[in-house]
Amino acid sequence: MPDINDLLSAIQGLSDREAAARLEEEGYNELPSQKKQTIFDIIINVLKEPMLLLLLACGIIYLVLGGVKDAMMLMSFVLVVIGITFYQERKTENALDALRSLASPRALVIRGGRQLRIPGRDVAREDVIYLQEGDRVPADCVVLAAVNFSADESLLTGESIAVRKSPWDGKTEQARPGGDDLPFVYSGTLVVQGRALVKAAATGARSEMGKIGKALEAITQEETPLNKETGRIVKSFAAAGVVLCAVVIVVFGLTRGSWLNGFLAGLTLSMAMLPEEFPVVLIVFLTIGAWRISKKNVLTRKMQAIETMGATTVLCTDKTGTLTLNTMRLCEIWADGKTHKLGDKDSAIPEEFHDLTEYSILASQEDPFDPVEKELKRVGVCCLAGTEHLHGNWKVVREYPLSKELLSLSHVWASPDLRHYIIAAKGAPEAIIDLCHLPPGRAGEVMKGVLELSERGLRVLGVAKATFEDHNLPDGQHDFNFEFAGLVGFIDPVRPQVPHSVREAHNAGIRVVMITGDYPGTASFIARQIGLKNPDKPITGAELAAMAPEVLKERIKETCVFARVVPEQKLAIVNALKANGEIVAMTGDGVNDAPALKAAHIGIAMGERGTDVAREASAIVLMDDDFSSIVHAIRLGRRIFDNLKKAIAYILSVHVPIAGMSLLPVLFGLPIVLMPAHIAFLELIIDPACSVVFEADSEESDIMDRPPRRLGEPLFSRSMVLLSLLQGVSVLAMVFAIFIIALKIGKGEDEARALSFTTLVFANVLLILTNLSWKDNFVRIMRRAHSTFWWVSAGALAVLFLVLYLPFFRGLFRFGVLHLNDLALSFLGGAASLFWFELLKHFKPAKN
Repeated sequence: MPDINDLLSAIQGLSDREAAARLEEEGYNELPSQKKQTIFDIIINVLKEPMLLLLLACGIIYLVLGGVKDAMMLMSFVLVVIGITFYQERKTENALDALRSLASPRALVIRGGRQLRIPGRDVAREDVIYLQEGDRVPADCVVLAAVNFSADESLLTGESIAVRKSPWDGKTEQARPGGDDLPFVYSGTLVVQGRALVKAAATGARSEMGKIGKALEAITQEETPLNKETGRIVKSFAAAGVVLCAVVIVVFGLTRGSWLNGFLAGLTLSMAMLPEEFPVVLIVFLTIGAWRISKKNVLTRKMQAIETMGATTVLCTDKTGTLTLNTMRLCEIWADGKTHKLGDKDSAIPEEFHDLTEYSILASQEDPFDPVEKELKRVGVCCLAGTEHLHGNWKVVREYPLSKELLSLSHVWASPDLRHYIIAAKGAPEAIIDLCHLPPGRAGEVMKGVLELSERGLRVLGVAKATFEDHNLPDGQHDFNFEFAGLVGFIDPVRPQVPHSVREAHNAGIRVVMITGDYPGTASFIARQIGLKNPDKPITGAELAAMAPEVLKERIKETCVFARVVPEQKLAIVNALKANGEIVAMTGDGVNDAPALKAAHIGIAMGERGTDVAREASAIVLMDDDFSSIVHAIRLGRRIFDNLKKAIAYILSVHVPIAGMSLLPVLFGLPIVLMPAHIAFLELIIDPACSVVFEADSEESDIMDRPPRRLGEPLFSRSMVLLSLLQGVSVLAMVFAIFIIALKIGKGEDEARALSFTTLVFANVLLILTNLSWKDNFVRIMRRAHSTFWWVSAGALAVLFLVLYLPFFRGLFRFGVLHLNDLALSFLGGAASLFWFELLKHFKPAKN
C-alpha cells in the first residue's frame, strides 16, 4: 500500500497549462442544469399563456369599440399581472442561485508539485486532489492512497451509513457507488473519516451525478389538472359568447334595422361573456399563494403546482435526512448479555457499562467528524463527566485503520505513567469477535445480542480493549491480547415532528410511502416509528427488479415501504402510482431522487442538504428540510384550491345577470340597459373580488379532513355549477323584473336603467359575501370576513354613489336620479334574489 505522505511530497500532478487545455476541451466541472431564464425569456413565457392572451384580446375589443380609457385600464392590469409573475420568477431563480453550493465545492489540488485551493468547477480530469474529513468530493475519482478513509454516499445511494474506501490496484474497473472497499469516490459525496489522495477520472456531465442529471431530460412534464380544467371552462364561456353574440347581432339587425348597432350590441354581450377574470384569478391566486407558502419556508419554483399539492393522494419520501435527522444517536449498549437503553434525555449510565462507553470513545478520533464518533464523544461528555473514564489529556500514539481483511480499527494510547499502552478497538461485531478470539459459545452469545439490536433497526458495532507492555508496537491488531467489551447500537433518529405530520397526512386521505436504499429491517422499524401503514411488508429492490409492471401496479396499492431500491426503481414506483390514477408528490434531497422528482406531479426537494440537480428537477423546495412544512404546503394548497373554486363559482354567477341584461332587452325589443361603460364599472368590482377577496379568505375548518380531489374530477361538480348558475339566474330575474316594473310604472329609460343597475351592484356585493362559504350563513361569514371584502364593498358602493349623484358621471352612464326609496328597493331586490341560497345552506349544507 503506497504511503500517502510519500506520495503527497513526490507527486507533481497536472501543470497549469495541461489543466487549462483539458477544461477547454472537456468543459468545466459543472452539472447539467436547466438553462437559466433571462428577463426576456420570462416575459415571453408569461405572454404565451393562452388565458393571458385572452386578456389582451379583451383590451383590443375595447379599442375597436373606441373605449380607449377602458382599454388602457385593462392593458395596465395586464402589465401588473406580468410584473407580479416576473417578480416571483426572478425571486425564485435568485433564491435557487443562493443554494448552488453543494454541486461545486472547493478542492485542494496538486498542480506542478504545488498544493492549490481552487473552485470545484475548475477541477480537470486527471487532477490529483487531496481529501480529508469534511471535504466534499468535487469529481468522480480513483483512490491513489488512503488512511482510514470513508465517505458518505447517501446522496447517490440513499444509505446513511458511510462506506470505507481502499487504494486502487490499477486494474479494477470503474463501478457504481455503494458498498465497502471500492477504490472510487464520487462527485458530491462527503468525506466523513480519514484522508486520501485521489485522481479525477470523470468530471461534470460524465460523473455519476451528471449522468443522473442527463436522465432528467428524457422526462416530460405534465400540464397540471387546474390548467386543464380552467381551459375547459374558458372554452365553454368562449363558445357560449360566440353563439349569443351572433344571436344578438341577427335579432337586433332584423327587428330594429340597424346592423351596425346590432354589431355593437353583440360585441357588448361578448365582453360581458368573455371570462377575462379567469387568467387574473389563476395567476394572482398562484402568485400570492406562492408568497404565502414561502412564509412557511417552502419555495415554489413552479407556481401552477400549488393546486396539485392540495390534491395529492400519495406522498413518496426518502428516509435519510427527510424522515430522519441524518445523524447517529447511541440508542442501546450491550455487555455480558445485559442491555441499557439511552433515552432521549441522556441519563446516568450504569457502572457496569462504563468500560464499554470509555473504550468506545477511546476507539474514536479526539476531534471527530464521523457522525458515530461525534455521538460517542457527546454521550461521554453528557454521561461520564466527572468520572475517571474520560481522558482529555491522553494522546494517541498510533492508529490501526480498517482493512478489507479486518473490519475494525484500533487506537493506541500512552498510559499516564508512560509504562504501557492502552488499546481500544471498534468495528464490525464479527471482526471484534475475531480479534478477541472468543470461544464458539461466547461468540454465539454475542451474535445473538447483535441480532436482537439489528432487528430494532440499529447499526451495531463491537468494542474491545487491551493493554501492551512492550514499547515496540506490533504491525497488526491481532498481536494484541484483546478482551471483548460489548456492543454499541446506533440509530438515525426520526425527526420529532414526523409522526404527527404522517398522521395529519393520513387524516387528509394522503398515503405516505417511504422509498429508501436502506435495509428492510431498518426501513420497517422506521416505518413503525412514524406510523406508516403496512410497515412490516416492505418490497425490496431485488423483488422490484423481478416484478412485472402489472404486478407492481397491484402490489403498490397496499405497499408503503420500499427498501434497498436504486434510483431507476424509484422512478418506476412513481410511474406505477401514476398509472393507478394517483396524484404523486415526491420528496427528496439527493441526486438519486431527481428523476422521480421530475416525473412526479409535484417534486419537493430539500433546500439545506439537497443537490442542485434535485432542486432543479423539483416544483417545490423545502428551505428548512422540515417534513412538517410539507403538511403546511398541502394545507395551503387545499385552501388555495378551495378559494379558487369559490372565486370561479362567483364568476359564473355574476356573468349570468350581466350577460342576461345585455341579451334580454334586445330579444324583447326594450331599451338597452348595459353599455361598455357599465360593464367596465362592474369589472372594477368583479376583478378585485375574485382575485383578492376570495384569495385572502381564511380556510374552512374541515379543510384537512376532506379526501383529496380525484384525478380528472371537474374543477367543481355539476351540482356546484348548477347552484352557481341558479344564483346568477335568480339575480337576473330580479334585476330584469325591476327594470320591467320601472318602465311599466312610468319611470323614464334612464331611471329604469339606474334602478336596475344599482340592484345589480347590490346583488353583486351580496354574491361575493354568500359565496365566501357554502356552509356558513351570511352572519357568520360577516364575522370572519377578511378586511379585503369590506374594502372592496365600500369602494364599490362609494363609486356607485358618485356615478349616481355626480351629474358628469350620471350623464356618462345615462342614469336618471334615484331617491332613497329607490335605493331601498334596489338593496331589498338584491338581497331577496339570494335569500333562497341562504335557506339552502341552513337546511342542506353544501358538500365539499
